[in-house]
Amino acid sequence: MAYAICTFCGNVCDDVEFDVNTQKGKKLCALGLAKFREKERIKSPMVDGKEVSYEEAIEKAVEILVSAKKPLLYGWASTVNEAIRYGVLLTEKVRGVYDQCASVCHAPGTLAVIEEGIPGGSLGAVKNRADMVIFWGSNPLEAHPRHPTRYSVMAKGFLIKNRKDRKVVVVDVRKTKSASMADKFIQIRPGYDYAIISALRALAKGEDIEADEVGGVPKEELAELAEEMKSAKYGVIFYGLGVTQSRGRDRNVENAVKLIQLLNRYTRWIIWPMRGHYNVVGAGEVPAWEVGYQYGIDFSRGYPRFSPAEFSAVEMLLRRDCDAMLVVSSDPAAHFPRKAVEHMKKIPVIQIDPFPNMTTLLSNVVIPSAVAGIEAEGNVYRMDGIVLRVKKLVDSQYWSDEKILHEMLKIVEEKLEG
Repeated sequence: MAYAICTFCGNVCDDVEFDVNTQKGKKLCALGLAKFREKERIKSPMVDGKEVSYEEAIEKAVEILVSAKKPLLYGWASTVNEAIRYGVLLTEKVRGVYDQCASVCHAPGTLAVIEEGIPGGSLGAVKNRADMVIFWGSNPLEAHPRHPTRYSVMAKGFLIKNRKDRKVVVVDVRKTKSASMADKFIQIRPGYDYAIISALRALAKGEDIEADEVGGVPKEELAELAEEMKSAKYGVIFYGLGVTQSRGRDRNVENAVKLIQLLNRYTRWIIWPMRGHYNVVGAGEVPAWEVGYQYGIDFSRGYPRFSPAEFSAVEMLLRRDCDAMLVVSSDPAAHFPRKAVEHMKKIPVIQIDPFPNMTTLLSNVVIPSAVAGIEAEGNVYRMDGIVLRVKKLVDSQYWSDEKILHEMLKIVEEKLEG
């Protein structure tokens, strides 16, 4: 049994153990254990369905990218920072568009942070200090199973000695499994997050609101929640896709940040997104240090331009604005709108991934890769921005994403300079 770091969700649990021989683990949740256990793999590199060597597959992938007028390079949330960095450099060299999985989930929160900043904190601070935790539009028990026990609900810390020292509230449009662990569940009508947050801001300032209820929640219940938030010593809102992908989107997050800023006049509060894939934060942070933007980045003019309404993957595919696509550690064919996938079927697609999925079926070039955290190592960002180094537990015949993308970048540079 070897110590490992789980590469499933944004928790990036760094206290787990796994035995590659017996396929048994300790402290892994069901989702993490499923990720670590052996399963069907892409057996070898393929070009047009024919098995080839890594070198031949990479040569063909480079030929596609260099020949394209505007290639789209997408995915990146389930690989390590070192591979993402090569991906950003590769996108710049081929004058393509870099986009990542957040553009269809938490990206609206990024726009809100650009506008308002974010009063954030680490999961360690939450564990040790938070006496009030609100999950808003997120369902940790089913999406991040160990989050409540490690950090936010049952976790004990320096100032939190037991579960009774912490008040937990779940705000959602339906009664999720996570509502069962909360002290209070507030059910709101879909699309009313912005209005309810605005009401809480007014009530927290001591102002009255004319309506008897907002978004299905009685005024008295909102007033009680606002008072509890002001009375907390250290509070946190963890928000999910229920906030970023409902009516209001980035404005919901921006309004919630303003609520937190207001509460910080009275006490200490932070707000943080519940990020999904284990390194989706890195998929945004790495391009941010390289070129200043997190997603939807167009290099076609020789310099980076950021316009999410124009350069996110779905928008580009719907407009048929890309003529080739590289997909790294993602499965857009299973999740994108039908018309976007129809365009993917018409252009050459290159896939780099350990496992077969829907995107494999329409890819011209398929390059299998090692599983980060089991067969390859590298740095990743936990959901709160803390960098951890995932370990390699076993040698593998598969190349890492980092090695594959580095080789692609070297050949692209040789071709462009030659």
